[in-house]
Amino acid sequence: MIDKVAWVHVVDGRVLAARSRGKDKFYLPGGKREPGETDAETLVREIREELDVELTPDSIAPAGVFEGQAHGKAEGTLVRTAAYTAEYRGALKASSEIEEIAWLAHEDRPRVSLVAQLVFDHLHETGELR
Repeated sequence: MIDKVAWVHVVDGRVLAARSRGKDKFYLPGGKREPGETDAETLVREIREELDVELTPDSIAPAGVFEGQAHGKAEGTLVRTAAYTAEYRGALKASSEIEEIAWLAHEDRPRVSLVAQLVFDHLHETGELR
């Protein structure tokens, strides 16, 4: 099981997604923990590295836990993503290993990883994602 955290940031019915260099699918920004990190610490560090903005730690709130097949991994390799919302300071931009960021709607679901598709479905069901 691959254990990850992700930032769910929705504006005007679209969710922020990122595509790493050399990858064919978009993901929700975030990543894996360093030893000893909490979810919040991981989220703050990963978003700073990937998008060059600072999340406001006291605004971090759970948005759900989603599990599914890991994109590009052997069948049966699962990823568990703990998703969070949070406010931020700064200007969003692709940084580090991120090649591209995009604001995606539910109709863009095929462009994202399988676990991100579950998040898209959830956001669509709750009316947050158009």
